[in-house]
Amino acid sequence: MNIFDYGFNNDMLNGDNRGIPARVISVHKGRFGIVSQFGEGYAQLKGREYYFDGETFPTVGDFVLIDYQNDGDSRIIKTLERRSFFSRRDPDKGRGEQAVAANFDYVFIMQSMNHDFNTKRLERYLTAALQSKADPVIILTKADLTDDYLPYILETSRVAEGVRTCIVSSKTGYGMNELEQYMQKGKTIVFLGSSGVGKSSLVNTLAGKNIMDVNGIREDDSKGRHTTTHRELIMLKNGTIIIDTPGMRELGMWDVSVGLNNAFSEIEALSEKCRFRNCRHETEPGCAVRAAIESGDLEETRFESYKKLNTEAKYSDNAKDYLIQKEQFFKNIAISERKRKKEESKRGKRRK
Repeated sequence: MNIFDYGFNNDMLNGDNRGIPARVISVHKGRFGIVSQFGEGYAQLKGREYYFDGETFPTVGDFVLIDYQNDGDSRIIKTLERRSFFSRRDPDKGRGEQAVAANFDYVFIMQSMNHDFNTKRLERYLTAALQSKADPVIILTKADLTDDYLPYILETSRVAEGVRTCIVSSKTGYGMNELEQYMQKGKTIVFLGSSGVGKSSLVNTLAGKNIMDVNGIREDDSKGRHTTTHRELIMLKNGTIIIDTPGMRELGMWDVSVGLNNAFSEIEALSEKCRFRNCRHETEPGCAVRAAIESGDLEETRFESYKKLNTEAKYSDNAKDYLIQKEQFFKNIAISERKRKKEESKRGKRRK
């Protein structure tokens, strides 16, 4: 097995040669599927480095250093620096960050051309993709279900001006040639979209075989059932690497300040023209944003989306600070406990 085929290069080590380089290909609670020069296997986190020394917890796509074990699970001792990263607010806990994928070159933001097409969701996905530092590509799927692409193209360009958009059908093969420029050896693509959008079907088409289960959609609302149940990294025959994610109908914002500025650049530009630096764009005099809405240069629905995502982002920033403080609190307890045990051990030796 050649780890370089999975996108690794020696510069990632930054002089650190403590272990064997590997890439995380799946996450199963506390156990990680990995690939290294020894092939595929499993690994667990080395406790001290991750629970006491503050090492970044790995996710699918991460490059890590492992203490390789021939028999049983290896130990992950370090997460290497990421070139791109995507996360969201944990949907199960309602707060806190959930890592989704790392070290990818492109984000395929998928929307189906049926009743489930949703510009609000597209704005969310685009914001997260732009924050990740990878290149977003919008994939409009299920071209076989409509004869008129224009309404979908116009809506997409309205909220994602300048972002490359491809129209495809996994069923008929339409538009697949448009994706060839992204299907390169060693490049990693993360698929982002809600259930039923056609992610698994597209993966199968690109792979040339059925490697992902495909479920149907409900005809009444075009919404699908969850097919992918966990994040997974897949190597295609041509060397392209795909990270498939579970369908995410709700994408809670987490640390998306840069992505928000890029996704709503026209509003950010208007904000700089407001009379007051801390303008809330409500009733303040000299507000350039409100003036643009009143003149029809800016759609109010677009501004409402921006406000909602911005509010979520601010909440996430506060939640993130809270979690950092909480993590430090427990680290301090652990350090104090180790010091206490060490002092008790010393006193015990002196008594002897």
